[in-house]
Parts: sequence; C-alpha cells; structure tokens
Amino acid sequence: MRTANISLKELFNEIPREKREEARLSFAISNRLDTLMRKNGLNKKKFAEAIGKRPNEITRWLSGEHNFTISTLAMLSSFFGEPIISVNEAVSN
Repeated sequence: MRTANISLKELFNEIPREKREEARLSFAISNRLDTLMRKNGLNKKKFAEAIGKRPNEITRWLSGEHNFTISTLAMLSSFFGEPIISVNEAVSN
C-alpha cells in the first residue's frame, strides 16, 4: 500500500487564497448565527418559524456552506437586533 508524502499544510496551501477566505467567512457567519440563536433561546424549528423559513434551510445556514445574500444578512441583523457581520468603512477626507 502506498502512503502520501504530502503534508496537510501543503494540501491546504494548494487551495486558492480567496477560496480559503470564503470558507473562513462562511463558517464565521454560521457560527455567529448559531451564537445568536442560542443567546435568544432559539432552536432551528423555533427560529425557522419566527422568520418564516423551513428548518432545513436553517440547517443549511448553519452548515457553513451557505452563500448568504446581503438581503438575508440584513434581515437576520434586524431580527436579532445585532449585526451578523461588520464591515470596516474607510473614512474619506
């Protein structure tokens, strides 16, 4: 049986930087959503009912693989009364 002589770090470095950043941001958003749900005592079913979605959609959101729209992020921020993400805005002179 052959064994691979490539390290995990080498494999990771083969992934384009923008894809790594996309994955990092996707998981950060899903983690934030999970934190806010727990903070507000919401399980997937209760949360889905409160925002008019199906529980399986919430499951996809929490998977870290969902591509959120700005509209959905704004709706979620409004629902929780807290930002889901934050953007550093440059101040122009």
